[in-house]
Amino acid sequence: MAEGGVAAVGSDEPVVGSSEVRRLEERVRELERLLGRKTMEVEILKEALTRPRQKNRPCNTCRC
Repeated sequence: MAEGGVAAVGSDEPVVGSSEVRRLEERVRELERLLGRKTMEVEILKEALTRPRQKNRPCNTCRC
């Protein structure tokens, strides 16, 4: 553990506490969840936009 601490302090990267790491991991999970939700919304809206076009096409079996 002492060697790892020396290596971490010796690098140019800042040392981050475990509570900060947990907070950032939770934020990443939240953002991934929101991204998934927005992706689903986009897919639903895309599908909704294509359906009216299909319904408005005249059919070939009758004269509607």
